[in-house]
Amino acid sequence: MQIKRFSAILSNFLVLSLIAVVTVEMKKKRLEIDYYYDFELLGVISTAKGYKLAWEINRNLFIRLVKQPDLILTSKNKTTVSYSYFSYETNAAMIKLFRNKPNEIESGKFFLIPEYPHLDYVIMVRGEDQLVSSPLQELLRNIPSVELIAFIPLDALKSKDNFIF
Repeated sequence: MQIKRFSAILSNFLVLSLIAVVTVEMKKKRLEIDYYYDFELLGVISTAKGYKLAWEINRNLFIRLVKQPDLILTSKNKTTVSYSYFSYETNAAMIKLFRNKPNEIESGKFFLIPEYPHLDYVIMVRGEDQLVSSPLQELLRNIPSVELIAFIPLDALKSKDNFIF
């Protein structure tokens, strides 16, 4: 009887030690995805409201930016933040005008591009031809309410994943 009890204890000990070895040897694997970013970003400093800036861009570029439902992002500390934006899309090109600051007043520290908190708006451009070349920037500089247009390099931008949706 004691031999059976001893063998049962021994087998339980072996099973537990085997489980401990397996759990120690298991490694965590992370899935890392490299995205292809087929868009370019321009930063805009302007005192105009979003709808007025969109209207002025529409007039100068002969396009039709339309207000879209707010872009909702969740920050690292699980805070939900919304950003207003306007969009224009054709088969050949896409232009989106985002507000860099969130709609909620108390969420002022959560910028769409936190590396550039001084920017008021961000223009995202995607197309077959390079629309963010100098002519587009010059057209945008001609808008009276635009104080500054600057190209935003994607290579050094940590928050570029905010534009994948």
